[in-house]
Amino acid sequence: MISFSPGPSQVFPQLPKYFQEAFVKDILSANHRSRTFMNMYQEVIQLFKEKLHMPDDYQLLFTSSATENWEIISQSLTIKGTFHLYSGAFGKKWFDYAKHIHKSTEGIKFDPEQGIEPFKVDIPLDTDIVCLTQNETSNASEVNMETLTEIREKAANKLLAVDATSSMGGIELDFSLADIWFASVQKCFGLPAGLGVLILSPKAVQKAEQIGEIGRYNSLNFMLENARQYQTHYTPNVLAIYLLQRSLQDREEIQFTDRKLRGRMQELENIVASKDKFRYLNKFPEQRSRTVLGISGTESMISEIKAAAEKQGLVMGSGYGSLKNISFRIANFPAIDDEQFEKLKGFLKEF
Repeated sequence: MISFSPGPSQVFPQLPKYFQEAFVKDILSANHRSRTFMNMYQEVIQLFKEKLHMPDDYQLLFTSSATENWEIISQSLTIKGTFHLYSGAFGKKWFDYAKHIHKSTEGIKFDPEQGIEPFKVDIPLDTDIVCLTQNETSNASEVNMETLTEIREKAANKLLAVDATSSMGGIELDFSLADIWFASVQKCFGLPAGLGVLILSPKAVQKAEQIGEIGRYNSLNFMLENARQYQTHYTPNVLAIYLLQRSLQDREEIQFTDRKLRGRMQELENIVASKDKFRYLNKFPEQRSRTVLGISGTESMISEIKAAAEKQGLVMGSGYGSLKNISFRIANFPAIDDEQFEKLKGFLKEF
């Protein structure tokens, strides 16, 4: 079966090779204080700079998931509370999660088809961080870099945190526009779930140092103390980090992946536009995700197309939350090869 689910999603076909390499090289039993691990951590940082264009002075940390990053941000970088701009279920989850830690947390829901209008947003003076989800997987919408630039300018004296879980590794992100970026590897990185990454600007690191250590396990200062030695503060998923390292070694620079995925999405959108029975989940092209295509319809049509796809060996992603029964989603992720993509196009054209 070929999975077009937006997560956990299709993994890169090279994974069996990487697994075997990890076994032969004793990576599976490598101590996270060992030179082997420290070299691997250091190279992953370098690969993020070379392949994903992470700025030289930004810090990369390993976590267990994007969800864990929500707690780290609220615990180690927040005193007064965070301010959330969200349009869908995942942005709302982050907002609700943060409220459990800081009751003063505030948020504004915006229309995913209209997008964020920065000039209309009033950012509370006493908030520490402005938070947004760059790619909202639940409704297949995105906040593009132009809008993010406007938000950065409006929130110049705040930290800006971005959830890029379903876009990092797929489209080119301008990391300099925000202070905190995070993702999990089971989407555009094409790897099994179980590893998260957290990227911090010097400004975010300085903020953590000013606040001091709160707690221990998810204390950013404790994590940074270890990261400066290319180590982690706990025994991490060493295999997942090795898979991330190897996959990044074999991948092209992000601008080429970005160009390919945008071209593929245009092809998919052309097919949808040519079919009377299909409707975009988001009607406005400028607000649509480039890595997740959302299609809406009646419950019967959604059930029919998912069943027909499965007979062809294609797994479509279900809708999410309140959209579960009236939509399906197609992942446009790098791990999907050209042959698989052509099979998807052929199915959609014939349905």
